Amino acid sequence: MELTSGVHAYVQPDGGWCLNNAGFVSDGLATLLIDTAATEARARQLRAAVLASGAPLPTTVVNTHYHGDHTYGNGVFASGASIVGHTECRAEMLATGRHLDLLWPDVEYGDVEITPPNITYRERLTAHVGGSEVQLIHPGPAHTTGDTIVWLPQQRIVFTGDLIFHGGTPFVPMGSLTGSLRALETLRSLGARTVVPGHGPVTDPSVYDTVERYLRYVAALAETSRAAGLTPLEAARGADPGEFAGLRESVRLVANLHRAYAELEGRPLGAPLDPFAAFGDMAVLNGGVMVPCHA
Repeated sequence: MELTSGVHAYVQPDGGWCLNNAGFVSDGLATLLIDTAATEARARQLRAAVLASGAPLPTTVVNTHYHGDHTYGNGVFASGASIVGHTECRAEMLATGRHLDLLWPDVEYGDVEITPPNITYRERLTAHVGGSEVQLIHPGPAHTTGDTIVWLPQQRIVFTGDLIFHGGTPFVPMGSLTGSLRALETLRSLGARTVVPGHGPVTDPSVYDTVERYLRYVAALAETSRAAGLTPLEAARGADPGEFAGLRESVRLVANLHRAYAELEGRPLGAPLDPFAAFGDMAVLNGGVMVPCHA
């Protein structure tokens, strides 16, 4: 999908688990790619889409965070491209390796070699693609501890990574609920006209309000439930989803409550949680089976 001249969003419906969005910026001579995909086959489809647009293959790949649906395909592009990401993104990729295989071992990932960023930054970094400025902004711990916002100020287009899910339930157990609210303020301050979320259809900044309401709902539910002595699973089972009933991946609520409880206990933003506890509780809410991978 061409958003404006030289800027494309690569949207993978339906945006469920492991069906992420990517994008690329090109002036016809150089290309910067934003994220890859969860499998070798999907990364090769992304590669074909770049070439079909008339753009050359990327010499720069930016990872918005470490999760495998956004990074497993790095190796398809790595021979001719530098991989750029936040310092924590690189550290998380090296620490977690092929983590999607542990969650969904039956998926045909193909020839995947973990390829972390070889260029890292801490707060901000600016790249240039022809006459287009591409700003990389770290909002602090949010979806993960190493998120990157990709902002094109001239075009007023922002690629949010998984700071934003459009039509899907936000997911913060690997980052911070409080930090995700702060990240929304960073996103709002940019003044984007077009928002490319990490999952779901391209949209506009009104999506920020939906995400904020959901995060505040989780925060309020965590506070009352923890005070009542409920576990995150008990709180999620008894919760009224209200306006959020239609969001995909609703079982993420219990994982988000794990993070919210940790912050109420005073743990640092982004402090590691037990992933087996969060994913185990999601499986319980999903009828005793692991949530399905859509890749």
